Amino acid sequence: MDFTTATASRAVPYKRERMEPGSLDDTRQAQRPRTAEVLLEEQLPNGIIETEEEKQKHWFVGSIDQGTTSTRFLIFNGHGEPVASHQIEFENKYPHSGWHEHDPIELLESVEVCIDKATEKFVAQGHSLSEIRSVGITNQRETTVLWDKTTGEPLYNAVVWPDTRTTSLVRELKSRPGAEKLQELCGLPLSTYPSSVKLLWVLQNVDSVRKAYDEKRLAFGTVDSWLIYRLNGGHDREGGPIYVTDSTNASRTMFMNLRTLDYDDTLLSFFEIDRTKLDLPKIVPSSHPTAFGSLARGSLKGTPIAGCLGDQSSALVGQCGFSPGQAKNTYGTGCFLLYNVGHEPVISKSGLLATVAYDFGQGRKPVYALEGSIAVAGSGVKFLQNNLSIIKESAEVDAVAKTVPDNGGVVFVTAFSGLFAPYWIDDAKGTLFGVTQHTEKGHIVRATLEATCHQTAAILDAMATDSGHALAKLAVDGGMSNSDLCMQTQADLSGIPVDRPAMRETTALGAAIAAGLATGVWNELDELNEVNSKGRKVFMPQLEVRQRKRMRRRWERAVDMSRGWVQHEDDED
Repeated sequence: MDFTTATASRAVPYKRERMEPGSLDDTRQAQRPRTAEVLLEEQLPNGIIETEEEKQKHWFVGSIDQGTTSTRFLIFNGHGEPVASHQIEFENKYPHSGWHEHDPIELLESVEVCIDKATEKFVAQGHSLSEIRSVGITNQRETTVLWDKTTGEPLYNAVVWPDTRTTSLVRELKSRPGAEKLQELCGLPLSTYPSSVKLLWVLQNVDSVRKAYDEKRLAFGTVDSWLIYRLNGGHDREGGPIYVTDSTNASRTMFMNLRTLDYDDTLLSFFEIDRTKLDLPKIVPSSHPTAFGSLARGSLKGTPIAGCLGDQSSALVGQCGFSPGQAKNTYGTGCFLLYNVGHEPVISKSGLLATVAYDFGQGRKPVYALEGSIAVAGSGVKFLQNNLSIIKESAEVDAVAKTVPDNGGVVFVTAFSGLFAPYWIDDAKGTLFGVTQHTEKGHIVRATLEATCHQTAAILDAMATDSGHALAKLAVDGGMSNSDLCMQTQADLSGIPVDRPAMRETTALGAAIAAGLATGVWNELDELNEVNSKGRKVFMPQLEVRQRKRMRRRWERAVDMSRGWVQHEDDED
């Protein structure tokens, strides 16, 4: 059980290897798919047109799921069921306290290896590669990649979404005129979280990046833009590079206006970004048959990339949260709760983010969401394993936690990167309260699980305040949702049922749905009503209201006491 990703199989460590495009035999190479335009018009032999049932049995969609700790490629059938996959972990770099980086080339190569390994398994099952109609991409958001548009090579490591090196910069930005008006335009508050402040820090501190900016060679993007650019062949692509993003990812940069779904001059001016010096990717719908190009090499060369969604939007789509009032929570490395608010953005007054949930184009209106983000979820479990050696494997969490009946008075505020929604406390540090000589490791494990559940409950309260009504139930997915104890704790602390699907690859499924909608695997959202509906388990609240309130009050007190631990040079004597 991996508590940072929702994977059906154990990840293998990343190795710097790449399968060459010609590594499959000639028969399998001949099975490569055709372009999106041809696929949309394709019929069976003798002019027979498939029924919907036949089509769903016949066609498959691939999904690139590029996350914070690993990359995966999954292949789904028309019923939304995964039939083949491959996953590899890659290196997370922490050069200084609070810094978090990835090698952009390593991200790209991990994607290419996963595609080739998963398609090998797919073919071994007796399938043809020509049955894979298109590919979708879902990715970690906010993570910032900068490259030279004349060479296609990265100029600096990717700065990953939880990175907090920008804390001092954010404090300075908050004092600038107009800072209080930004959230109304873009839906995000100033914090270390969005891509804008990461870009600004790199421009101010990395000479090679600043030089490229001044010489008008600098390309900026989130991980989706980087992957799409390189998977299409980069700057060497015939006809020019594909340099795009979708609105779910663009809405995490603080550069895009939520209502126009385009870059906003007021936002760019606030961050002092000169658009004549910086290339920004074109913003396109999340589902499109041609806008994202096609794979330029490897086992699926020529297959159209037809869908793109930021990972948390993708999970909402994978949970089929297509109606206002539906919500999902994904327990991955971090924890992210999205609440569908319909076709108009809702700017939160309670510490939440406003974001684009998805935009499927083709005459459909974009859909918006309220979002609550928690920096530490599955990574807290990894902390117990890797840093404290309290557990040997993530799968041991429930067993160790059950060695004690409760948390023994221990509260763990897991503010390793400050606290995100609904608190937005940049100067908090991880803090353990209530430790006595009777504290056992089981108490600390329970407190770690409860930390994520408490923050989720606080986000649900904020969503009820902003929307005017409480949520009826919470759909969940992600690696940490594998823990029955954690999900029961979530139901108890939130006071609402928690609904967990049997197939929890919902983030990857969402990207597959976006690609499938663009290439005719599905035509309308109502065709997806039965997708991933089998075998769901519902956890009902069992804790008395009085006890729930007592635990929540103790948590809020601990949050207040965790403030102010990050010191800045100008604050010290």
